[in-house]
Amino acid sequence: MTKAEKALRDELVARCRELNSSGINQGTSGNISVRFGDLMLISPSATPYDEMTADMVASVALDDTSGAYEGPLKPSTEWRFHQKLLRERPDANAVVHAHPTYCTTLAITRRPIPACHYMIAAFGGTDVRCAGYATFGTEELSILAIEAMKDRTACLLANHGMITLGESMAKAMWRAIELEAIAKQYYLSLQIGGPIILSNDAIAEAMKSFSGYGLQETK
Repeated sequence: MTKAEKALRDELVARCRELNSSGINQGTSGNISVRFGDLMLISPSATPYDEMTADMVASVALDDTSGAYEGPLKPSTEWRFHQKLLRERPDANAVVHAHPTYCTTLAITRRPIPACHYMIAAFGGTDVRCAGYATFGTEELSILAIEAMKDRTACLLANHGMITLGESMAKAMWRAIELEAIAKQYYLSLQIGGPIILSNDAIAEAMKSFSGYGLQETK
């Protein structure tokens, strides 16, 4: 194992633990993947994060859809949409999936998140779509996720959870935390009459401003 691969595996384990410590996931329901050349490194299935080690991270070829993997443990049951997103989105190098409370609450009602706050622009457009429902771990779910993520870096999954993409694991995690924050704000605004939705022009201006605001580089 090269130093570069070991560093990515170590970070992936640390980011999985961050999923729970940040409050955006519970138990082992979340999963993270990262691009490593023509491979995908992905968290193993049903493994407590505090017991996970770098050598437990599974390795899957990006061009092999058979389910074959290398490692002592099976990859996450959601490996299909991780693989499909990394294969079809060259702008992304990492994928975060979790079941945060407010994102999942909206996904249960199959609501997209509209432009209720200018930070919606951080996800690539004027909303965060909610993908249709399919059984977890299926090819059908991966297709629905790809559709919902078109021109976006995040989506909700109906009756399930959320996904974010990033140029790095740090950026994908940043988006996951921001997405849960805006989902909470949107949910709470619905309790007091509903939000005032920003115009497309307002979101376009926010996206333009982001380019010089430092959001492209997450510490």
